[in-house]
Amino acid sequence: MRADRLVATLLFLQTRGRVTVAELAAELETSERTARRDLEALAASGVPVYSQRGRGGGWSLVGGARTDLTGLTADEIRALFLIAGPLSTTPASRTALRKLVRALPSPLRSGAEAASRAQISDTLDWSRSPVAAQGSHLDALRHAVVDGIQVRLGYARPGSPAGERTVHPLGLASKAGAEYLVAGTDRGMRIFRLSRITHVEPTGAPVVRPDGFDLAEAWRSLAARMEDRMLSATVHAHADADAEPVLRGLFGSRLRIMGPLPNSRMEIEVDGPSVEVVAAQMAGLGRRVEVLAPPKARQRLASLAGELAALYGPAGNDPTAAAGGSGGPEHSRTPHPA
Repeated sequence: MRADRLVATLLFLQTRGRVTVAELAAELETSERTARRDLEALAASGVPVYSQRGRGGGWSLVGGARTDLTGLTADEIRALFLIAGPLSTTPASRTALRKLVRALPSPLRSGAEAASRAQISDTLDWSRSPVAAQGSHLDALRHAVVDGIQVRLGYARPGSPAGERTVHPLGLASKAGAEYLVAGTDRGMRIFRLSRITHVEPTGAPVVRPDGFDLAEAWRSLAARMEDRMLSATVHAHADADAEPVLRGLFGSRLRIMGPLPNSRMEIEVDGPSVEVVAAQMAGLGRRVEVLAPPKARQRLASLAGELAALYGPAGNDPTAAAGGSGGPEHSRTPHPA
C-alpha cells in the first residue's frame, strides 16, 4: 500500500542520508516512476525532503537527519512494531515490515524486531472457522478504499441468498474482532460485515466521497444506529437468582437486574433485536426463567415448547423407533422419504 511505501521511503532517507531515485526504487522494489512520485508526495505533504541535481545529487532530508526517526523514541518504535507485527499476515505486509526494520538506525533494530515477533493474530475461532473474511476480500477492499475505486460487492445476509450491489468504499472498521466496510450506496451510507462478503470486483469508476467525510465520525453514527436496532425490544421476566451467571454470559450488559423476589427469584429485563430472538435465547434455561411480557415473547416460547414436545415428547422419544427398531406400536414412526 502507498502508506507503507511512504513510511519506508522516509526511513530509508533517514538511514542513507541521500538517495537516488534508482536506489529507492531498488530498495522498495518499485519502478523509478513510482519512487519519484512517492518522493514528490512526501515533499508536497510538508516533509522536509528536497532534490539536488547533477553529479552526486539525489534526494535528502533537510539537515541530513539520519538517526532521529522523525522524533520517535525507542519505546514509541516498540509500540509501533507491537501493533504492526500481528497485522503482517500477507507476503506484502511481511515484506514491508522487514523493510521498515532494515531502514531503522542499527541501535533500534533489535528492539523493533523483538516487538514485531511478540504477538501473532489467529483469525480462526476454536471450531477452526474464520472469524472474519480475510485474504483476498480484505486486501481488495483495502486497495479499493485507498485507491478510491468503486466495487461490485457480493453480500449474503443470514438466511438470504447472496446479492450484488455497487458501492463506494470509504473505510474499514474493526469492532469486537469483526471487520466491517463503510461504504456509500444508492440508499445512503451503510456498513457491511466482511464475513458476509462473497466477492469483490473493482469497477474502475472513482469513489464519490461525501463532502467533509470523516471515517471515525461516520462509524460512530452508523454503529449507534445499528446498536439501536440491536436493542429495540425488551423482555420482562422472573428468574432464579442462581441463574444470573448464565444470563450474564448470554446477554452481557443487555441484562438488567430490577430487584430481588421471594423464593430466591429476581426480576429482570433483557434487551435484544426482537422479542422472538430474546425469548428463543431464554428458552434454554427452562423453568429457571419465566417470561412475563410482552405477550409475543410468551407466544414464541409456547410455539417452541410445542415443537420440542412433538420432537422429544412421549411419541418421539424412542430413537430405536426412528431407526426402524422394535419400539412397539406406540413408538412406530413413518420413515421420511429419501
